[in-house]
Amino acid sequence: MFQHSPVIIDIAGLTLTKADRRRLKHPLVGGIILFARNWQDRAQLTALCASIKKIRRDVLICVDHEGGRVQRFRTDGFTHLPPMRTLGELWLKAPMQATNAATACGYVLGAELRACGVDLSFTPVLDLDFGESSVIGDRAFGRDPRVVALLAKSLMHGLLQSGMANCGKHFPGHGFVRADSHTDVPVDRRSLKAILADDAAPYQWLSTTLSSVMPAHVIYPRVDARPAGFSSKWLGDILRGRLGFGGAIFSDDLSMAGARQLDGEAVSHTDAAVAALGAGCDMVLLCNQSVGDGQDVDRLLDGLVVAQLRGQWQLQQASEERRQALLPAVPSPDWNALMALPAYLRALDLIRPLH
Repeated sequence: MFQHSPVIIDIAGLTLTKADRRRLKHPLVGGIILFARNWQDRAQLTALCASIKKIRRDVLICVDHEGGRVQRFRTDGFTHLPPMRTLGELWLKAPMQATNAATACGYVLGAELRACGVDLSFTPVLDLDFGESSVIGDRAFGRDPRVVALLAKSLMHGLLQSGMANCGKHFPGHGFVRADSHTDVPVDRRSLKAILADDAAPYQWLSTTLSSVMPAHVIYPRVDARPAGFSSKWLGDILRGRLGFGGAIFSDDLSMAGARQLDGEAVSHTDAAVAALGAGCDMVLLCNQSVGDGQDVDRLLDGLVVAQLRGQWQLQQASEERRQALLPAVPSPDWNALMALPAYLRALDLIRPLH
């Protein structure tokens, strides 16, 4: 029987606890997402990633590391990357220079993370900046979907040069709504035609380039009553069918408010995970639940086992293949060797003027 490991969990501190090690060995756990609390310095991060891989070589080590205000590791040699809006502003003055700088940002971002043992960053943001969403804001390249797609493709080229996959987010678009799905359930009342022509356009244009996609915890009631990440219409019919995307689909964090209300009712983490997997997500994230006793993480894993035995969700070989395809195909670079690479030094030269 093949193994399907769809759950991405977090860990509480700088080293693995006994509980972390037990959870990592659970067959449903396929990844770890790191946060700033898991960072002290490069030596500690590298040792942490190595200890994770010692338990499970196939575990995907992830992080939200975009640049600007969403950059988990900022000291001990990590380059301060600009917010993506800076690249969009450069585009207005020097488009080709902006694409080159975006590739440099992607390469430096990916190479530095990989030199410490991190496999994947959830980037780039493909949301459009309508000037309404504080949670997106300067994380977006800009308002024009064509500019967003071209700069994102350039950044993804840099990630590819570093040996890292990518993740476009938040499908089909989180930039139009003002509410923050971390704390609310945003509702976008536009038509499917309007969304496809604008916010979702980069996903179609980049369908052959994106390695993975993360949908938004936003409800688009003129398309489906459920948030996009729990909607088979959005994920199956539209993203995979109409837009032609064939890569992996991650849920956004199941602990966010936007994930805890389905069909007008409050749901458990397990119910949310079953709904996301049933709608077409290959993997589900549960973040910030290992802090404290971590019982919510164990409840989710136990609950998914029971739900699977009851036939409420099924193991998917295609999903597992998509997850494993996100693992780097080449060895991580040595940090000291990376610091002397001409390509890395050239990329730094392109990034410095952006600050």
